[in-house]
Amino acid sequence: MPAPYHGGCLCGLIRYRVTDEPLTLYACHCTDCQRRTGSAFALSMVVPKGALELLRGEPRRYAVTSSDGRQKNGRFCGECSTRLWGEPLKFPQVAVLQPGTLDDTSWLWPIGHIWTRSAQPWISIPKDTLNFEGQPEDPLVLINAWRDRSIGGRPAGG
Repeated sequence: MPAPYHGGCLCGLIRYRVTDEPLTLYACHCTDCQRRTGSAFALSMVVPKGALELLRGEPRRYAVTSSDGRQKNGRFCGECSTRLWGEPLKFPQVAVLQPGTLDDTSWLWPIGHIWTRSAQPWISIPKDTLNFEGQPEDPLVLINAWRDRSIGGRPAGG
């Protein structure tokens, strides 16, 4: 599905648009993401920060340090508390969008899974998907795999 992509929070106070293609989409199984989402994993979509446009509302910000020491700012709706995206301090040129906040999620298909050593035992990782027991040392591996899948004739999202 080509850009632009539209999304927002649960209550509708915050609306945004992503004007460029995602750099990658992956599932994170770390315990921080499990706790933050109240689920078995979190989907994360990396987008160029300049492509993320706020259309309505102003998300609140909170600073967080993950259990492995990475620092980021989280953006969320102050009314309904929907987590919208993160801003990793180490990579200020990107935003890590929570793609479940997109209006259309039907095309989402992660290129890889990270922190699978923390994955719930009932999770099954597809064999044709990247699988990292922890944080990939080089984040470009997820970005390059997403790009290669898109170029190879298979849509990046499915």
